[in-house]
Amino acid sequence: MISYVALCAVGAERILGNELKLLGCKLAGNAPGRVAFTGDEDTLYRANYCLRTGDRVYIQMASYDAGDFDALFDGCYAAPWQDFLKLTSRVRVDKVRTYHSSLESEHAVQGMIQKAIYQKLGDKYNVSSMPESGAEAAVRVYIENDVAHILLDTSGEPLHKRGYRTANVLAPMRETTAAVLLQELFWKRRLPLHDPFCGSGTIPIEAFLYAHDVAPGLGREFAYQNLKIYDAGKALQIKKELAGKIRTDVLCRISGSDSDPEAVKKAQKNAEHAAVMAGRALQLIGSDAKLERPVFSVCDAAELKAPYGEGVLLCNPPYGERIGDEQEASALYGRMSALFDNFPGWSIGIITSKKGFQKDIGHYAAKLKSIKAGNLDTTLYIYPDR
Repeated sequence: MISYVALCAVGAERILGNELKLLGCKLAGNAPGRVAFTGDEDTLYRANYCLRTGDRVYIQMASYDAGDFDALFDGCYAAPWQDFLKLTSRVRVDKVRTYHSSLESEHAVQGMIQKAIYQKLGDKYNVSSMPESGAEAAVRVYIENDVAHILLDTSGEPLHKRGYRTANVLAPMRETTAAVLLQELFWKRRLPLHDPFCGSGTIPIEAFLYAHDVAPGLGREFAYQNLKIYDAGKALQIKKELAGKIRTDVLCRISGSDSDPEAVKKAQKNAEHAAVMAGRALQLIGSDAKLERPVFSVCDAAELKAPYGEGVLLCNPPYGERIGDEQEASALYGRMSALFDNFPGWSIGIITSKKGFQKDIGHYAAKLKSIKAGNLDTTLYIYPDR
């Protein structure tokens, strides 16, 4: 078994853990924004292809006591770097985090880890200096209470970069955040879903992928392709297996709207890209089935009417970068109160970083959930069907 670590937004650890268990992984503990787990070699591919709420997947190369720099070097050197990195690999220690530890200088830790890795590779490949002419290998280090965790990145670009979003609006929601929100609202594919502030379409598109069981990573590349352990045949086999699980026979009533016509055009374009990605995966197994796209329209949120007797209304209304000041945000949220009258029988979820949101909208949520959305501290306000 191999030890792995997946990163996620702070507050999403439970949901990510549930995803990992569904993939057959065994959980091995968590910390804010991280979930440790074990799995076999296939897990390397499945986790990167399938995780909807994870930001990155790492192999945990070593975990050991590191009270001083000698111990830090020795523990890192002892890891089997030669089994994963090539002679030409360019090692970059991209981040160091220390907490309650004797070693506090992130720059010094960064240099020592890189030195240990290169010395181990040089000894194993019998060279005095590494050529560093190949692909980059990113390493991350956490030192907590004098215990070092050395992680090797297998994802490359963050997993929220699915590849379908080429048309952006200002301050778009991360795809992984949208996936977390859908889980927090317990949305199921049989229920209609609408986003009244769809922007570039992230929430409806993530719902579309989830409803049809489309693994979100099927259309992109990963850093593990540059590692020695990469098996192209195995990766393709697993990709075909996942393509075979795509549901082409489900009724989905997924939609979004926005008052900005340009945003709606971008949402439609991105949804089409997501559908094409799924279609290419289906072609791997000889299927030309088409998936029903989300429906987008131009409409002011306050004028919307529920198209069905029940469903889930989920949105990320503009604020901060997308609205100039708190007065404008308060006015918008006041008008949003019409949604509660116009969508009777629907569950409502609204995520925002604005303090005093509940006072502005005039409704107090049954449940509040703190979620780190990018660099913003946000709160998801959940109103069960009324």
